Amino acid sequence: MNNIINMKKGLGIFLGLQFFFTFLSFSCKKKQVAPQPQPQFTVSSAQVVFESEGSSSNVSITSNGNWTATANSSTIWFTISKSSGGPGNVTLKLIADANNTGAGRKAMVTINTSNGDVKQIEVSQPDNQNLLSKFAIVSPKLLTNSGNPLLDFMFTADPTAIAYNGRVYVYATNDNQQYLKVGPGGTNSAESIRSLVMMSSDDMVNWTYHGLINTAKLAPWTASSWAPSIESRMEADGKTHFYMYYSNNAFGSAVLTSTSPVGPWKDPLGKAIVDHSVPGVDVDVPFDPGVVIDKQGTGWLVFGGGAKKTPYMPGNARIVKLGADMISLASSISQIPAPYFNEASDLNFINGTWVYTYCTNWDKRDVWPYSNILAPTACNISYMTSKTPLDSGSWKYGDNYFKNPGEHPVGDNVGPYTNNHSHLFTFQGKWYFAYHAMYLQDYFNTKGGFRNVGIEVAPMDTTNGVKIPMINATFKGPSQTKLLNPFVLQQAETTAGTSGHVTFDTAGIVGNMVAIAQIDKQVLMVRGADFSKQIPAKFEARVKGTGQIDVYVNNLKGPALVSLKCDAKDWTTLSAQIQQNIPKGVGNIYFVFYGEGFLFDEWKFD
Repeated sequence: MNNIINMKKGLGIFLGLQFFFTFLSFSCKKKQVAPQPQPQFTVSSAQVVFESEGSSSNVSITSNGNWTATANSSTIWFTISKSSGGPGNVTLKLIADANNTGAGRKAMVTINTSNGDVKQIEVSQPDNQNLLSKFAIVSPKLLTNSGNPLLDFMFTADPTAIAYNGRVYVYATNDNQQYLKVGPGGTNSAESIRSLVMMSSDDMVNWTYHGLINTAKLAPWTASSWAPSIESRMEADGKTHFYMYYSNNAFGSAVLTSTSPVGPWKDPLGKAIVDHSVPGVDVDVPFDPGVVIDKQGTGWLVFGGGAKKTPYMPGNARIVKLGADMISLASSISQIPAPYFNEASDLNFINGTWVYTYCTNWDKRDVWPYSNILAPTACNISYMTSKTPLDSGSWKYGDNYFKNPGEHPVGDNVGPYTNNHSHLFTFQGKWYFAYHAMYLQDYFNTKGGFRNVGIEVAPMDTTNGVKIPMINATFKGPSQTKLLNPFVLQQAETTAGTSGHVTFDTAGIVGNMVAIAQIDKQVLMVRGADFSKQIPAKFEARVKGTGQIDVYVNNLKGPALVSLKCDAKDWTTLSAQIQQNIPKGVGNIYFVFYGEGFLFDEWKFD
C-alpha cells in the first residue's frame, strides 16, 4: 500500500514539475517582442538629364510609408506624374518639353516620407538652340579648320617645345590661372600664375591637353611661374630625362626634372639655378631662361632682363654653360650684346651654330649701325648667331623675323600689340615657330592682356649658316601632318577645336585628363579623321555620371550620327549603334556632350 502511495506522490510531483516548466516556457515566449519592420525608402535615380528637344524619364520609388514629391523650380518646366503616394513600388514619370530659352535649366525634386527620410533628384536640360548658330562665335577654330591657337578653351603663353616618341610636347605659361583669379574685367599682371600648361600632338592640329605642372606644390619657395624652356637627353640609366627651366617671377630661374614629358616632375635643387645669389648674375631680372643641348651633349642656358644701360644696347642678356648634371653651372656668365633687347631669351643649336632669339624693346630706334639690315620694329622677335657662345664679341646680329601681331596688316589680325616669347623647334624633319598672341580675348569678352600659343611653319635656311626669313602670325597655322585614326582609342582631351569654355580635370593618371560636361551643350572637335578605308558600325566611349554624347561628322547639321546615353556612378565603357550614314573619306568629328558633372574620358569607332 505504501508503495502505491509513494508512486502516486512521485507521479504528482512529476506532473507538477512538468506543468511548471511548461508555464515558465510559455511565460518567457510571451515576453519576446517581434522585430518591427525597418523603414524602406529607395529612389532609382539621383539625377535626370532631359534631352533639349524634350523627353521623359522614369524614376522608381520604393517605400513602406507615405511620401510626397515637390520641385523647387520657380517656373515649372517639367511635370511629375504623381505628387504623393503610399507604401509599395511606384514609378514617377518626369516629362519636359523642348527647351527654347537659349540656356540650360535645372531644378531639384525633393521626396519626403512620413517617417522623415528625404531624397532628392537633380533634373536638368540643355538648351534647344540650332547647333550651328549656338557655336558660331565661340572659337576661331571650331567651325573653320584653323589651327591657331593650339588650345581654344584656356589662355596660354610663352611657349617652349620638344619632340619625343613621335609627338611634339608644348609647354606654356598658364595665363588662364590669372584670368580665373581676376575675371574678364581684370588685368593679366601674372602674379597669380603658379603652374605651367602641358599639351602635345602627333599631327600639329589635334592637341592633347595633359593638364598642369603645379609649381606651387613642387617648388613652394617660388613666387610665380612663367616662360618655361625644355630640353631632354638620354642619361646613363638608359632613360630620357627632361629638364624644364622657368622664371620664378622676376627673381630668378628655377628647374624641374622628369623621366616623362608629362611628369611627374620634381624640384632637384630646392632653390633657383640662377638668381642674384649666384656669382656673375649682374642683371636686374635673371628670368626667361632658354636652354639647349649641343651636339656634344653639353647644356647651355640663356636668361636676362631688367634695367637698360641704353635703349640700343641694354646689356642684360646672358649665357652660361650648364654642368653635366644640367642643374648646375659650369662656366662664367657671359653677355650677349643683343640690340634693343627686352626679354624672352631662347637658344637653339643648328649645324654647329648657336642661335639666340629674343624679344626687342619698345624704345625708339634712334641708333642703328647696320646699313644692310633694317632696324627691328617694336617688340618683335630677332636673332643672333655665334660659333663660340661664351665670347661676347662673337655674336652677330641676324635680323628680325617675326613682327608683333599688333603690326597690322602683317599676317592675320590675331590680336593687339603684346610682348612676345617664342621658340624654334623641329618636328618630323620640319622647322616650326611657336609664339603667343591674343587670339581669344574677344571670345572670352576680355581686354585684360590674356594670351594664347600659336604655331607657324618656319622656313629656315640652314644651307650656309643660319638665316630665318620673316614669319607671320595666322589663324590657319600648320597643315595636318597625318590623319587621325578614329578606330583606335582617342582621348576626349584631344581637340582641334571646342565650344570655348570647356573644362577638364585630372583622371588619376599623370598627364591624363577628362572632359567635364555642363547642363548646356558643349562641343569637342577633332580634325582629319580617316574614314576612307572603313565605315564604322558603332561608337563607344568611356564615361561616368548622367549625361549624353551626340556625335556628328563633317558638320553640326541634321540629326546626330549616333547618340550615347549614360547613367553610371562609376567609370564604364558604353557603345551605341550608328544610326546615320558616314560619308567615306576624311572628315571632322564633333562630340556634343551635356549633363552636369558628366565625365567623358576617351572614345573610338568600331
